[in-house]
Amino acid sequence: MAEVIQRIQYFYTELPDKPGEGARVLNLLKEAGVSLLAYSGFPKGRRAQLDFIPADQVAFKAAAKKAKVKLVGPKTAFLIQGDDRTGAVATIVAKLAGAKINVTALDAVAAGAGRYGAILWVKPRDINKAANILGASPLSQSPQQPQSPPNPISFGA
Repeated sequence: MAEVIQRIQYFYTELPDKPGEGARVLNLLKEAGVSLLAYSGFPKGRRAQLDFIPADQVAFKAAAKKAKVKLVGPKTAFLIQGDDRTGAVATIVAKLAGAKINVTALDAVAAGAGRYGAILWVKPRDINKAANILGASPLSQSPQQPQSPPNPISFGA
């Protein structure tokens, strides 16, 4: 199976960069039964930024609101899932480079069972061009899952 590349919407929040803050938010989402397709957390100055790609945006936003987690978004990125092979990500970023599109950030991971997944960000002005270059499926509120793994992730379960 080739890559499934989807234009997705993500949300982020910023928290103090101290132990337990990310765990607190992830546990609140877990308790609300929120499933995430992807999650990324990283330092941002003296704070931390947590990016969420929820399987169900409505449930995610409701849980965040109830927990008083201030969200920014939705914003657009790409969710990539495919068969793992040497150079899989290199091929994707080479296509973008050839089109003079700069990758803002990219997180990729081998998922096991011969699969990999990635989240890829480009500048907002480059979203449509990147989607065309990559053959990404149109934006949807809830990304479609490929017929084979991986399934949505319940972090902290």
